[in-house]
Amino acid sequence: MAGTTVEDCRAALERLSASMGAAQGDLRKAASLDRSLSCEITDLDTTFTGRLRDGRIQDIRAVAGPPPGKAQIRLAMSGDDLRALVDGRLNFAKAWASGRVKVHASLPDLLRLRSLL
Repeated sequence: MAGTTVEDCRAALERLSASMGAAQGDLRKAASLDRSLSCEITDLDTTFTGRLRDGRIQDIRAVAGPPPGKAQIRLAMSGDDLRALVDGRLNFAKAWASGRVKVHASLPDLLRLRSLL
């Protein structure tokens, strides 16, 4: 999967947003956060920012470099890992425990995020 682009990462976040929006039951409840979000793509020197609201990721924007501010939920990973997480080929808990995915969030938000990825 070498050669992941900024556009590939944006598409992965859009797919994640769509699947969150279609979630039912407990997953729907987990997706109902209202939090600022940043996802730093470390190998592309790009950060996506947005807002988790109404069960979706809204207002997704790409900015060059590290996160411009402190979002309530901050993620950092490679573009390949983002795509693998969204596509279900990478387990979030294992990726987080091994350091492939870095997360800065409150404990309740972290637990909810874990159920979504």
